Formats: sequence, structure tokens, C-alpha cells
Amino acid sequence: MSTTPQWVMFGGEGPESYNQHSSYQRALLEAAKEKMNEAISAKLSLDLISDRFSVADFGCASGPNTFAAVQNIIDAVEDKYRKETGQNSAENLEFQVLFNDSTTNDFNTLFQALPAGRRYYSAGVPGSFFGRVLPKHSFHIGVISYAFHFTSKTPKGITDRDSPLWNRDMHCTGFNEAVKKAYLDQYSVDTNNLLDARAEELLPGGLMLLFGSGLRDGVKMSETAKGMVMDFIGASLNDLAQQGIIEQDKVDSFSTPLYIAEEGELRQIIKENGKFTIEAFEDIIHPYGEFPLDPKVLAVSTKASFGAFLSSHFGVDAMRKAFELVEIKAREEFSRIQNAKPGMQYLIVLRKN
Repeated sequence: MSTTPQWVMFGGEGPESYNQHSSYQRALLEAAKEKMNEAISAKLSLDLISDRFSVADFGCASGPNTFAAVQNIIDAVEDKYRKETGQNSAENLEFQVLFNDSTTNDFNTLFQALPAGRRYYSAGVPGSFFGRVLPKHSFHIGVISYAFHFTSKTPKGITDRDSPLWNRDMHCTGFNEAVKKAYLDQYSVDTNNLLDARAEELLPGGLMLLFGSGLRDGVKMSETAKGMVMDFIGASLNDLAQQGIIEQDKVDSFSTPLYIAEEGELRQIIKENGKFTIEAFEDIIHPYGEFPLDPKVLAVSTKASFGAFLSSHFGVDAMRKAFELVEIKAREEFSRIQNAKPGMQYLIVLRKN
């Protein structure tokens, strides 16, 4: 059984919730919709579209993006079925959607928000997606949206002040080669486990669709806008420690369990795993650019994704104070953010071998 990552988005419907501040992620799904439709039309065998068609979202969070993702997939499958058979998909097909996330995810909010008039049956699947969560051959298409960058844990030595790998930053900035290698090694192990698990659960010939953020080859995380915001969070935590609000030791031993991989690294990990063929690797132009172009919106949306993780280490009050400082730092450094090196938003289409 894999380790469940210490990561969860803010649940519920409140002003700090991921549900209220995930429009950036949703915009990528819409921007990539045409490419996704083309991939399903070209790469999904009609033989797989039978009476019951199953879609699984791994790392679904509490909505609403998961609903957009699975509906886009269902629409594409129905369109392919109608075009190639001339038959009415509504009369011949039933859809099942499996929503997976960690056991601490807010499934209550997720299921309370299920769209009215949806054309699918739904079920929750709690558990870490780094291991098996479903029986063999359970689904036809799987999707992972903005969750393919997580690791199951922080690499060994990263948070140990006596280790040569101790990382003073709260994330992998890319500037320390030894730290970067430790993160990449951990990410490779976890992603290999994830791909192995999905290969068991996915029907032969089925597809995995991966949406997310990456780096262009040779670009360091802290050279991008997203990396700069991560640096602002770390600097804000250090400010709070200097003010005596939180302990410096807690800051020094804090690190995030994620790694934003370069395109070449992603390709190599998938190739070496051997369970899937890369059918498409699309660089998607995000309609919002690299980040929301407003310091306040930037701070609030980042808090929706990172706030619960910070709260578990430093407490809710310290987390809120930290993001107040993040907004200030973002305003002060806004010209640097605007001139940052570009990151990459991707759609990767994998077909099970």
C-alpha cells in the first residue's frame, strides 16, 4: 500500500476553498478540449465503447473541475460513437464515473455538487493514487488534472538540517543540483508506481489523459512565475519566524511534496516505465497566461491550493498571515513575475500497451 501524501485542497464552499478558486485549472481543461477530443477520436478504439463505459478521475479534489473534465471526456466518446456507428449513444451507452482522491478529501462537497442532469452514474474511490485503488480492468479512460506533479513524500534528507541534502527552500527551486536530483528520484519512483497501478486498472487499449504544469527543458522552477510565488511563500514564513509568530525550526524543516518536472524528464519516466505509449504531448496555451495577473487573486488562488498544507504544519492563523505577506511581496515583485521565464501547461495522452 502506498503512502498517502500529506496534501489536500481546502474543501467546502467557503471563501478560501479550492472549489471557489480553481478557475485557472478549469481554463486549462477548456483550452485543451479540442486536442483531447482529437486524441479520443483518433486513439480510442471503437471496440472499447461498449454498453458500459467507465471514466476515472484520479486526484479529483472537491470540484468543480472534475465535473468539467469527465463531461468533456463523455462528450468526446459519445461524439466518436455517433460518427462511427450512426447510432444514438444515449440509447446504447451507459457511463460510470469513478472519483478518486485521498481519504482526507472533501467527498461530501464533491457529491453535493454533482451536476443536475448528468448522464452518468458516480462513485467515490478513496485512497492514494500512487497505488492500486481499483480492480483490474475497471475503466476505459482515466484523467489526472493538476495532480501529476505530487510525490508521496518529501525526499529523504531534504528536511534534515544535518543532511547534505537539507533544502532551506520550501520547494525544489532547481538551483541546487543535489536537491533537484533527490526530488527527481523521488518523483520518478512515485510516478512509476502510479503508472504501474493505472496500467493494472485500465482496460487494454484504454487511455490516460494528463493535464498539468511542467517546465521546458533547462528552465529552473524559480525562474518561472509559479516558482517565484513558491519563493514568496517561503520568504513569508521566514518573516513570521523572525517576528516570533512561528518557530524557525518548523520553517527550516518544511518542504512541499511536489516536483514540477521538465518535459524531457516526463518523457523519459513514461518511456522507462514501459506500460504506456505517449500518443500526444501537447503544449497548451493557457488563456490566463502563466498566472492570474493580479497580486490579490494570485495570493488567494495559491492559498486555495497550498493553504491546507501550510495550516497542518503552522496553524490556520499563521497560514493566513503568510498569504497576506505573499500578496504584499507579489505586488512589490510584480514586474519580475511578469518577466519570468515561461512554464508549460500540458496535455499528455497515454495509451496502455
